[in-house]
Amino acid sequence: MMVNSAALRTRGMELLVAYAENPSIALRNQIVQLNLGLVRKIAHRLSRQCSEPYEDLEQIGFLGLIRAIERFQPHQGCAFSSFAVPYIRGEILHFLRDSCHSVRIPRRWQELQRQGQHLREALRHEWGRAPTEQELASALNLSMTEWQEIHLARRNRLPMSLDATLNQAGDSSVTLVETLPDNSQQWQQAALEERQQLIEAIGQLEEKARTAIESVYLRGLTRKEAAQQFGISPMTITRRINRGVQKIAEHLERMANESSIQPQNDSRSAAL
Repeated sequence: MMVNSAALRTRGMELLVAYAENPSIALRNQIVQLNLGLVRKIAHRLSRQCSEPYEDLEQIGFLGLIRAIERFQPHQGCAFSSFAVPYIRGEILHFLRDSCHSVRIPRRWQELQRQGQHLREALRHEWGRAPTEQELASALNLSMTEWQEIHLARRNRLPMSLDATLNQAGDSSVTLVETLPDNSQQWQQAALEERQQLIEAIGQLEEKARTAIESVYLRGLTRKEAAQQFGISPMTITRRINRGVQKIAEHLERMANESSIQPQNDSRSAAL
């Protein structure tokens, strides 16, 4: 029996609202499970433009998905998938730049970029205004999805301002500065609690995975710098991080399950 896609979207939004009101690792994991396909689609598309294995891009994409979940505000009326795409893509592209692997832009896309630039200027003079991205895509006989991919591929090779728009969905937009950590008290408290849990989980890792994660995520080294420090390749560092992240996720999930059981036991004891 197939699950209705509308029902899945409704369930996903219910979980996102619940997470925004009361963040928990258990809720976040459920939201991740509902959005696995989104990460895989983006990772697959980018894997065709670089030499990195698809599996590595998928793992990095999940980190971007988690960042999107933590920053999504349901009341803003934006679809979560539209909101999450820049975070997922951004995390993967940051990894590719960090690993010193440039994203290869297909020759056809490069030609379409040039055509788009000339067409934009021509239409600006003809119409007395700048054409919209949809109008450019139509004039080039492209779908809006493909034109956005071409546009993003070019922008990802250029330095970006913190005010640069990463994605647009209707009247809603996300800028690079909005992907930075939220400073609200609620998120600070949640981040503090999760950091404590994270440090505990990292401490239980085997040494190779632990030192790789500590070097990159706690000491702020790039994967290339960490690899040079340990005399190994950036890919080996990435594999150790992925292995460690999987163990950390399992540990945090166990802690979340234990914390959800504890209040039930306390309430039963109080009733006796």
